[in-house]
Amino acid sequence: MHKKLFVAAVLLMCIGGVSLFAQESIESLGFSLDVVWLFIGAILVFIMQAGFALVETGLTRAKNATNITMKNVMDFCFGAIVYWALGWGFMYGDDLGGLIGTSQFFYSPMELTIDNGNFFKSWFFQVVFAATAATIVSGAMAERTQFKSYLVYTCFISAFIYPISGHWVWGGGWLANLGFHDFAGSTVVHSVGGWAALMGATVLGPRLGKYVKGADGKVTVKAFPGHNIPYAALGVLLLFFGWFGFNGASTGIATVGEGGIWSGLNIARVCVTTTLAAAGGAVSALIFSWIWFKKPDASMTLNGLLAGLVGITAPCAVVSAGASIVIGLIAGVLVVLAVEFIDKVLKVDDPVGAVSVHCVCGIFGTLAVGIWGNAEADGVLGLLHGGGFTQIGIQLIGIVAVGAWAAVVSLLLFLVIKATMGLRVSPKDELVGLDQSEHKADAYAGFQIFSNM
Repeated sequence: MHKKLFVAAVLLMCIGGVSLFAQESIESLGFSLDVVWLFIGAILVFIMQAGFALVETGLTRAKNATNITMKNVMDFCFGAIVYWALGWGFMYGDDLGGLIGTSQFFYSPMELTIDNGNFFKSWFFQVVFAATAATIVSGAMAERTQFKSYLVYTCFISAFIYPISGHWVWGGGWLANLGFHDFAGSTVVHSVGGWAALMGATVLGPRLGKYVKGADGKVTVKAFPGHNIPYAALGVLLLFFGWFGFNGASTGIATVGEGGIWSGLNIARVCVTTTLAAAGGAVSALIFSWIWFKKPDASMTLNGLLAGLVGITAPCAVVSAGASIVIGLIAGVLVVLAVEFIDKVLKVDDPVGAVSVHCVCGIFGTLAVGIWGNAEADGVLGLLHGGGFTQIGIQLIGIVAVGAWAAVVSLLLFLVIKATMGLRVSPKDELVGLDQSEHKADAYAGFQIFSNM
């Protein structure tokens, strides 16, 4: 009898030990899956740097291709260093009044712990977002900006402008506490980059020959067609590809968890809504530009696809598949109207339509949360699903606050750079092309490049 009790006790201990080991193994496996998914997502977002480089190169003139390529390479390299040194701390350090982070500057832990592992995976995912916000500015200021000035302001955006507003929304700041929802960055990333791009292009002024005033006082807007539409199309497709990491990995985890928008269960929904919005944006931009310009405009269609992606970035986790198509369709029309308005009414020269895509459609995508949001369990319920105007009001507060921050600070930054080290190349260098004047390296050596300016 005693032997049977002893054996039973041993078996119970073994079963308990196996159960405990299994539980720990499952938790460890779950953490590992989360780490791998976030790294895959970050790598996908990193590929977007190549996409931006090709889009901007393709939609501008051949004499500036080397310069644009260099900017898109170096804004990540400089940005990664300053985001590690300062940006991460401002964004995710200990909160001060909901406004700014105050710790983890120059953070460099060596001990391999769960906490440190969380830091490394989160930093790697966030640094590619910081680079995206900075590189948006490159396209709007293309073909006439000094390379050294570009490096200065892109560092400032990655180290300060993007992280501060990012703290408000993603770092536990005041907008997060208010209930502002921006799942993957329509405002935090795209509108911030878009507002900075608008300020930069305004301070910089238009390219030579862009706006020509006639004897009658009427201003003629001259088009400078991009030199390589296949480059631009390939770049857009790379951006589309990378966006599955941009939006999909913003769940933060791959495991099921408790369910809801931050669960790995939502990855599939996010990728579906992202795909459909992009498709809707391309289709509506194609049809609308076809009607408007009497031709199926290639550059507008490509920007329409990007507009759909930017528009769905904030609401992708809280809207249905059908709503995502509607959001994309609206964004595709918006981007065509915005390009025309900014170019011909405001007379702001944006060679690639960066402000229209990222700022205008970023604002729309953020508002879309308050209209089509349908995730009551997660506190996001839009107007069309019985939530009234509450979420729209919160979204508007976030749009205005982040927009004011990004616009005012970047405007001051560009004015200071212009007054000190200079922002724009000389007219002679602009006419020659920045490849030769800034880098002494033609993008297409051995080919004769003909320029319309």
